[in-house]
Amino acid sequence: MQMEIYVLIAVVFLALAFDFINGFHDTANAIATSVSTRALKPRVAIMLAAVMNFLGAVTFTGVAKTIGSGVANPADLQHGVEVVICALIGAIAWNLITWWFGIPSSSSHALIGALAGSVIAAEGFDKINANGFLDILKALLISPLIAFVAGFIIMSILKIIFARKSPHSINKGFRSGQVVTALFQSFSHGTNDAQKAMGIIVFALVAAGIQDNMDVPLWVKFSAALAMALGTAVGGWKIIKTMGTKIFKIEPINGFAADMGSALVIISATFLHLPVSTTHVITSSILGVGSAKRFAAVKWGVAGRIVIAWFITIPISAGIAMGCFYLYKAIFL
Repeated sequence: MQMEIYVLIAVVFLALAFDFINGFHDTANAIATSVSTRALKPRVAIMLAAVMNFLGAVTFTGVAKTIGSGVANPADLQHGVEVVICALIGAIAWNLITWWFGIPSSSSHALIGALAGSVIAAEGFDKINANGFLDILKALLISPLIAFVAGFIIMSILKIIFARKSPHSINKGFRSGQVVTALFQSFSHGTNDAQKAMGIIVFALVAAGIQDNMDVPLWVKFSAALAMALGTAVGGWKIIKTMGTKIFKIEPINGFAADMGSALVIISATFLHLPVSTTHVITSSILGVGSAKRFAAVKWGVAGRIVIAWFITIPISAGIAMGCFYLYKAIFL
């Protein structure tokens, strides 16, 4: 029994570490455009993002319940707690690798892929909740397309409305507007991304028999929200550079449109209890805005490398988690 408690403590520690890394890995998602257009100073942007991430994280729990039961039923797993540990190791490893190289990959894809890989290594394919897993994958794959269209439409409407305004007056007005959209963006990020660590902790609690439902305890909600806020406060400058400057030259009106489009998609997914990749959604919204501004202005080579990272995240994180569980099995079982 004492060993089980130590293992659960390890799960909570790793889940909060994942949330912390998610915070600084994905900080760029919420503030890259506002920093690149100088709507907000970097330190101010990061601190505001941290506060709004925390508030968003403690407001909702629906996505956490989806993560906790969508991939597999934790109560049916013989080694459920160990599965979670290996999944978190796989997701954290891939997050750190992509952060180091400044690649805006998806923490959500990494966690979902790692959890699925760990379950398969431990119990086989038949323990995967096929319907729930497919629903999660659909949300992860469709949401970037919706975000691209949203960014394109919002930018196209703004171009028509402000066609006769001088660039100086447009930039001045939308630079102030970007402060609002950056806050909205950060709040929506917290409502969805922090839920994933909560869900994985509850998954472990059910697998260990500590609780028999997917309700998120208050201490789990608060600690996950705090870990993400602290991670956000650290910042992720390499990814900010990629998101804010390397896709296309962003002006305040573009940043406003991209932030608004992506935040609307993320908050809508949260209300539907669907986990989405904030990285994918925000990047796709930026691409949509850039296409509406001028298709040739988008650096599609950079965008292509980002998309490749999207596609390889799930299988690589799954592979790392599977390798971790096979190593555990070889040593302890």
